[in-house]
Amino acid sequence: MREYLLTLCITAAVTYLLTGPVRKFAIVAGAMPEIRARDVHREPTPRLGGIAMFFGLCAGLLVADHLTNLSEVFEKSNEPRALLSGAALIWLIGVLDDKFEIDALIKLGGQMIAAGVMVMQGLTILWLPIPSVGSVALTQWQGTLLTVALVVITINAVNFVDGLDGLAAGMVCIAAAAFFLYAYRIWYSYGIEAAAPATLFAAILMGMCLGFLPHNMHPARIFMGDSGSMLIGLVLAAGAISITGQIDPDALKLFAGSEKAAVHQTVPVYIPLLLPLSIIAVPAADLISAIVRRTWRGQSPFAADRGHLHHRLLEIGHSHSRAVWIMYFWSALIAFGSLAYSVNSASMWIVLGVVFLSAIGLVLLLLPRFTPRVPMWAQAIVPPRYRRRRSVAAESVEAVEVEQRTPVAVGVAGVNGATALRSRPHAPERRKAETSS
Repeated sequence: MREYLLTLCITAAVTYLLTGPVRKFAIVAGAMPEIRARDVHREPTPRLGGIAMFFGLCAGLLVADHLTNLSEVFEKSNEPRALLSGAALIWLIGVLDDKFEIDALIKLGGQMIAAGVMVMQGLTILWLPIPSVGSVALTQWQGTLLTVALVVITINAVNFVDGLDGLAAGMVCIAAAAFFLYAYRIWYSYGIEAAAPATLFAAILMGMCLGFLPHNMHPARIFMGDSGSMLIGLVLAAGAISITGQIDPDALKLFAGSEKAAVHQTVPVYIPLLLPLSIIAVPAADLISAIVRRTWRGQSPFAADRGHLHHRLLEIGHSHSRAVWIMYFWSALIAFGSLAYSVNSASMWIVLGVVFLSAIGLVLLLLPRFTPRVPMWAQAIVPPRYRRRRSVAAESVEAVEVEQRTPVAVGVAGVNGATALRSRPHAPERRKAETSS
């Protein structure tokens, strides 16, 4: 655990320290696109934050390779090298998109190629745990197609949710924390070495997000851009592929019985990680709703609009920061709720806790629409949005009464610069006459 924490801290420190120079480089390079109709920010903000995140990833892998225990991950598995190869390719495509705005289909092709590069180096899904069936071995083509689909879905889900300051980095950090706890439990508690690469990927991903967040919180000084959002999406997908499709469920030995029983016991975790809906459920829901919405309108699924979940939260009446924290809340509830359910799926307290927190989340979502009538004695202690508003007519009558009660002294400037004797424009004429006489 100490080595994982050291890797996380080194990754976060490198990302944090490099983000400032990267911001200056982005300004000099002109990676500050004009504000679009769907954007929420009001001033042009530099992109290319993914450059710092990529070097943080490289630093984390380099440090882990020289640690006593984590170096075994590089000796026994080729997955870290596969991740680095795919991450470098997807990062390069993102950098070009942040600077030159490349076509969406080209980005999609690049995502598929990056996933294919990882598959060629061994990071692929070998079998699937299916309830009541057991572990189903996949052919090479089936594993390749499923791996590519998972990578593309996860990358675009994270990319679609990157619309508010600190939103994508925070949500992925929450997902990576839950993923790390699950993967570390599989690796440490059950002694399954095949879970070590996924645990390392989750620790590095947390460091990348934590190092970038201080620069990206509202008001953001720099955006991660596609070079960052696609990169962290690929790292998250790589961890899901590593722990879902390459670990035999029967190796967990949760039951002394058959392999089917072991698979059935691990369904609450394996199925969500397969298409990782519990880890990035909110971005995945936003992705699906965006595709359906745009296709229904006859638009391209990659056409940008202002119909994302975070846009709707702003339209309801939430502030920028509150909308981000609400999205954080739902991501943490789903991710850690799935994690707790995987540990003890028979506990009723876990189900009741998730239901209770979901009710709190619904109240937070509808909070702007809830405007109670606060009594007069409590007007001074509640936020302004809950205070009673007087009518415009009453305010105008009160203003007239105050104006009538206020005496205007002779020679004292009144409204619009006029005095009680004469208006200001006549003053220059009087001085001119006195001078001529």
